[in-house]
Amino acid sequence: MGEQTAMDIRIKALSVHLLTASGAVLSMFAMLAAVESEWSLMFLWLVLALIVDGIDGPLARRYEVEKNFPIYDGVLMDLIVDYLTYVFIPAYALFKSGMLTGWTGWLAMIAITYGSVVYFADTRMKTKDKSFSGFPACWNMVVLVLFAVQPSQWVALIIVIALTAGMFLNLKFIHPTRTKRWNWISLPVSLVWVLAAAWAAWTNFEAGWLAHWALIFASLYLILAGIAQQIIPERGPKSV
Repeated sequence: MGEQTAMDIRIKALSVHLLTASGAVLSMFAMLAAVESEWSLMFLWLVLALIVDGIDGPLARRYEVEKNFPIYDGVLMDLIVDYLTYVFIPAYALFKSGMLTGWTGWLAMIAITYGSVVYFADTRMKTKDKSFSGFPACWNMVVLVLFAVQPSQWVALIIVIALTAGMFLNLKFIHPTRTKRWNWISLPVSLVWVLAAAWAAWTNFEAGWLAHWALIFASLYLILAGIAQQIIPERGPKSV
């Protein structure tokens, strides 16, 4: 009975690794769509990859994959997939779509890909409360909002440069599922973002003002909540 239980947990741990690895396939589907300039389809694949990325972490911790199936490095696998889906493909889309033309497109693409690979290798990326130190290179989310809102070229460029710089500043950005402080609002806001993003992509970014404003407000919260937590001290337990 004990051997069967041990085997079951190993199978579950392996299944989590395989779930994480499926993100690479989703990234390939997204890239194939991007090459054909099918931006809505590309973002649908990226949203699906984002959902997988949100699920595999809790499962990995639940089934203790480092202990129960250490043959594969889940953290490394996750970083590889994240670079493809969070950085590489969104940067390509931003450049190829013509949203940023001429030297602005080249500058944005280089800043995103170069800055993000350095950030991903930073051993100080995570904070004690499971947040991120610096903007966590979630360019898939940023570029999707840019496609939905269609700001001017200069506004888009300023956003890209500011967030690139933000990767290397002492600013905190929450993890939607792991940062415990304010998670009672962070989780619903994250769900709103995913639903609005999926709807916007599904409708070829013609979802209307409600989805667009939901994306904007949810994005602003996710970007600013961690910085607000740095400014606003957390209340400690009341002394008796």
